[in-house]
Amino acid sequence: MAETPQSRVSERNISKEMKESFLDYAMSVIVSRALPDVRDGLKPVHRRILYGMNDQGMTADKPYKKSARIVGDVMGKYHPHGDSSIYEAMVRMAQDFSYRYPLVDGQGNFGSMDGDGAAAMRYTEARLAKITGELLRDINKDTIDFQDNYDGNEREPVVLPARFPNLLVNGTSGIAVGMATNIPPHNLDEVIDGVLALSNNPEITTNELMDIVQGPDFPTAGLIMGRSGIRSAYETGRGSILMRARTEIEVMKNGKERIIVTEIPYQVNKARLIEKIAELARDKKIEGITDLRDETSLKVGVRIVIEVRKDANANVILNNLYKQTPLQTSFGVNMIALVNGKPKLLGLREVLYHYLEHQKDVVTRRTKYNLRKAQDRAHILEGLRIALDHIDEIIALIRESQSDSEAMEGLQNRFELSERQAQAILDMRLRRLTGLERGKIEKEYQDLLKLIEELKEILNDEEKLLEIIREEITEIKEKYSNKRRTEITAAGLDQIEDEDLIPEEQIVISLSHNNYIKRLPVSTYRSQNRGGRGIQGMNTIEDDFVSQLVTLSTHDHILFFTNKGRVYKLKGYEIPEMSRQSKGLPIVNALEIDKDEMISTMIAVKDLSSEEHFLVFATKHGTVKRSKLSNFSRINKNGKIAINFKEGDELIAVRLTDGTKEIIIGTKHASLIRFDETKLRPLGRTAAGVRGISLRDGDEVIGLDITDEEEPDEVLIVTEKGYGKRTSSDQYRISNRGGKGIKTATLTEKNGNLVCITTVTGDEDLMIVTNSGVIIRLHVSDISQNGRSAQGVRLIRLGENQHVATVAIVEPDEDEIAESPVEGVLEETVETQDSEAEGKEELREDFMERVNEDIEEQDKDE
Repeated sequence: MAETPQSRVSERNISKEMKESFLDYAMSVIVSRALPDVRDGLKPVHRRILYGMNDQGMTADKPYKKSARIVGDVMGKYHPHGDSSIYEAMVRMAQDFSYRYPLVDGQGNFGSMDGDGAAAMRYTEARLAKITGELLRDINKDTIDFQDNYDGNEREPVVLPARFPNLLVNGTSGIAVGMATNIPPHNLDEVIDGVLALSNNPEITTNELMDIVQGPDFPTAGLIMGRSGIRSAYETGRGSILMRARTEIEVMKNGKERIIVTEIPYQVNKARLIEKIAELARDKKIEGITDLRDETSLKVGVRIVIEVRKDANANVILNNLYKQTPLQTSFGVNMIALVNGKPKLLGLREVLYHYLEHQKDVVTRRTKYNLRKAQDRAHILEGLRIALDHIDEIIALIRESQSDSEAMEGLQNRFELSERQAQAILDMRLRRLTGLERGKIEKEYQDLLKLIEELKEILNDEEKLLEIIREEITEIKEKYSNKRRTEITAAGLDQIEDEDLIPEEQIVISLSHNNYIKRLPVSTYRSQNRGGRGIQGMNTIEDDFVSQLVTLSTHDHILFFTNKGRVYKLKGYEIPEMSRQSKGLPIVNALEIDKDEMISTMIAVKDLSSEEHFLVFATKHGTVKRSKLSNFSRINKNGKIAINFKEGDELIAVRLTDGTKEIIIGTKHASLIRFDETKLRPLGRTAAGVRGISLRDGDEVIGLDITDEEEPDEVLIVTEKGYGKRTSSDQYRISNRGGKGIKTATLTEKNGNLVCITTVTGDEDLMIVTNSGVIIRLHVSDISQNGRSAQGVRLIRLGENQHVATVAIVEPDEDEIAESPVEGVLEETVETQDSEAEGKEELREDFMERVNEDIEEQDKDE
């Protein structure tokens, strides 16, 4: 029956057909075009170019050949996808600004960093680079598999032997269907050291490998800002690495400054970069640039000169350039490669592992190949040795034979030789019969026996196999070693330089009881006279109120100490500026603190690395500690332990000292102790501290401050019902640490318990904050001076159910102090205990407290 057109038609579901066809196409792109093999780091087109050039003898020690010849040969034999794709791939392998270690040695115009394309292939010439020979070494020793080419007429390698880890060394990028890869180049020395470390310790972790492989090493050098992106890429296979140009600011003879760019980020088009800078300057988006020149040359390398106006700040302009131009850009790492023919996302350790496994396979196959060759040669030499021992008989046998086949058969039968041995004897020249040649044959045979034994040992012992890999890869490292180009800098540098964009000004940081924080200019709080009703400092939610205030510069550090004894760090400008009525930002959005953790103290510090400054801590149960400020210079986002204490205790306050001060600790029930700071020996960051004051039943520490005997100041107290006073610090004698303290105020229902004990000079402003969020600012000099036992004067009028929540000392506002009239202010003064009898009572109490302290000290000594 004749076949009809209808019988050749098969019905197919179009949806199924489309799915299958697209899947076939996608897998073809993924496996055969866009993604590199983890073993040699090459895509098929690059592998075919290198193999084709090697096959044609275009090695590093041979003359250059026309690029058109190379492209035509590769396209005709292995890669039938067009000459442009082959030539573009070859050009990129020859560019020293694209490849960290170029694999092709090009002669002619192969493009530039300005985005200029290479000359036509008929004008350029190329050959393999010297290091490429290491990728192809031993390719003819059965080290890798070969496959048919596209038409079955040629054979091409499935993978190259790759004697160095090219995937990481030169990196790669490619876009497949549904996935993409982007692997940065690395330093050869570091990557090889990573392979060696993995071969010596299979259990090595990524963190340990990162001590060896520091990070990408770009051919265009530049800077990498921080290691967090590197760590993410090496651990997970994905990460974003922030790159920055290398720049310096020079001062010219006329006093003007200029910015010199000597290295640019990887894959940045230099010409477009300069155009972008010129565009920003022209559109006044960046002001102060007067001239822009590209002075790049082969002799000096990259050099971009940006001259700035005499009255402009070069640092500010440079930081704006980082933000608005590719002088700072990121490299999105996506380490996807083919593992056993399938795409896989790989971390650093996995890439090195798969490469090491490939080298084990390559060396094993090469060893087996060499073993076969050695055994074959030894077999031939065994036949020649027999022939030399029976040469006369063999000659006679050959002379009597009528043909070659008869002679061969006779040799095999008479001397039990194989066909190959008999053929070797027949092919032997007469000169091999000399004594010298006989000695050479014997020596060669004995050497082969030793080699065979060594090769067998390698195949039977993996450690010996690994040792060979280590020796060979170390040899490559020594041969092609060069220094790292890209510098990895700390991420903190980025924050420091960003400060140039932020004006330095005095600010107030307020923190509410429920941990809402915000920043305000210090001028927001206008000065008022003592006894006023204050202004509304923030709109509080139910049961919330402002608990702390601190003044500082926007560029200063703020140390946040929590009631749990942990410390966190921010810069002043990192806290968002908000309106006076705003409740602020939840502190958990700025610091990674626990839900039940509260900020007990905020301290402003300019230089955290100072070895001459100390932090003094005080807890609710009377424990104190002194620790060097430099112990707190490195604080991460998760915070660090600042002090350890027993359960039930909590951190009350922290103060900054210079090591020569006196410590004042005050309690809720108006006890105060004063002792020399040197009584506290410096302890480590996590130490628990020692006893600072002995508390009576129901009492607790509410304040910690410092004073100086040479420049005596005053002790300021504020009570929960709005009363306060100033008392000369001379009235508080210096005692030993650990005593019960002396009386500092007379407490009644009218003034209530103490909420604040601090030291002042009289030049400061005082901010009093109530539980309802009302803030009053007044000058400390307006507060009356009273004796130790006085109750104080009213500082703020409180409404019903109101009480003082917190008190803060701030820098005075000079303008407002001048405008604030002091004369005529009515002072409501509570009766003070000024009589002679009251004075004697104070002396008696003071004497008894001294006696009690002496007794306690004696008990401690005993």
